[in-house]
Formats: sequence, C-alpha cells, structure tokens
Amino acid sequence: MHVPIDLSAGASRLTIDPGDAGRLTSFIAGGAERLVTAPPSGTPPEEVPFLWGTYLMAPWAGRLAGNRLEWDGQTYDFPVNFRTWAIHGLVLHAPWSVEGADESSASLSCSLDDTPWPFGGTVRQRMALGERSLELSAEATAGERSMPVSMGWHPWFRRPDRGDVSILATSDNVLELDGDSVPTGKETPVEGDKDLRSGPPIGARRLDDVYTQASAPAFARWPDLELRIDWNPPIETLVIHTPEGGFCVEPQTGWPNAPALEGAGIRGTGLIVLEAGATAGVSTTWTW
Repeated sequence: MHVPIDLSAGASRLTIDPGDAGRLTSFIAGGAERLVTAPPSGTPPEEVPFLWGTYLMAPWAGRLAGNRLEWDGQTYDFPVNFRTWAIHGLVLHAPWSVEGADESSASLSCSLDDTPWPFGGTVRQRMALGERSLELSAEATAGERSMPVSMGWHPWFRRPDRGDVSILATSDNVLELDGDSVPTGKETPVEGDKDLRSGPPIGARRLDDVYTQASAPAFARWPDLELRIDWNPPIETLVIHTPEGGFCVEPQTGWPNAPALEGAGIRGTGLIVLEAGATAGVSTTWTW
C-alpha cells in the first residue's frame, strides 16, 4: 500500500497518490483548492479514475478508433476502460513506484510490462512544487521494440463557488470528430463557443474539443487567481473539456488516434515514434 506524498513550498501544497495512478489528488494555490478532489456522486466505479484530480495519460492520450492499434504490420486490441472506449492510455490503471521524494518534489515510475501494452517500456513522471509554480514532467522509454507514443496531462480543475472561470487558448483550429468522438483528421476553424483566443468566461459552454497547433501559454482564470499553463514541444495539442462539474485544460503531444491517422497519410498529428531503448520527454509548468 502506497502512502500519499505531501509536497509544500511556502503556502502552496500538493498531494500525490502513487497507489492511484500517481495522481495529483489535491493542489492548493492562492489559498484555495484548485482541483476536483473526488468524482461526482453516483459515478459508476469503473468511471471513477477518469473524473477527478490530475493524471498522466500514456502511452496514448484520448481515444483510439475501434479501441485498436495497428503497428508494424500487426493489430492490437485494447480493453474498454471508459464507457465504450479504450481511452487515455494504460498507466491510469497501473501500479506506480516511488523513485524519490523530498519536501517539494517527487519522482515515480510505471512499468508498461505490467499493462496490456504489447511493446513494453517504462513511463516516469516528476512533480516539483515551488511557492508559485508547479512543474510536471514525464518521459517514456521504449523496450526492445519500436513503439508509438503520445503523452499528456489531464487536470480536473475546480469551478469557483461564486463567479465564473475564463479560459484562454491560442489556437485557430479544432479537430473534426466523428460520432464516436474520434478525430477524422480534418481541422476546422474555431468558431462560436469553441473560440477561446480572447480568454472568454466558460459560462454555458460545454466543450470537449481538440485544439491543434496550440501556442503556449494557456490561461485559466478564477475570480481570485490566474493560472498560466506553459509547455514546450513536442506538445502542440490542447484538449479543452468544460462539463458542469469542473473544467480541463490538457496539454498533450499528439492528437487522439494519431497512429491510425498517420497510417492513413495524415501528417501533423504529433505522433512520436520511439526506437528500441529510446526515450521521449515532455513537460508542462503551471505558475500563478
């Protein structure tokens, strides 16, 4: 059984649960909790891992068409883990090991050999808390075979008790989605409620959209705090999700279903191909 890890820096606090996907379970900044710290009441048990805290998505982010991956001449099927989809990778359901921790940082690792991923490998993540910053970094290392990879973070931010939140995302296009919420590969201009370039309030917008060629930073603004979300390449994709119970600003390296889209001749998906033994790293930094 893993004991939660509590980090602190000045008045800022972060709690990590290695026994629950290495998830951030609490993030206190500016004197208030900023994360959804529990799933909505009545959530089916199988959906609970997806709907709260902040977690890493790997070795893929988003949905796979038909819940399968075609790679190197073979087809691999993955188990449904959320409603009808194999979504957000496999490390959300895998055990994590603590590699190190001190007062303000922690490092964890997860073996992909312990998941249905057929290629093996390892995923690591590190969290480093400052008085007014949080750096999240992750890396994937391939095993003895080449493999496709995409990674990203899925934060569930808390809405304020009073007032509204605004989101600024600098991107001119979103992906067209099919009836199963999987990208078709076509990019369309942001219009209407999907246009977040001016940093509008969320209001009644109910988004679940993939923004392409997104330029850092993005901003989430509560009435009492502005959170700046930075990232560096290979992250160029941003998913914005605004259900009633919270909101998500998700930087990730590639489009959902990127391997199939690349296989169909669509370029610019952000798909990373790791050769045997190679490593790819990503990071995002929150400041307030």
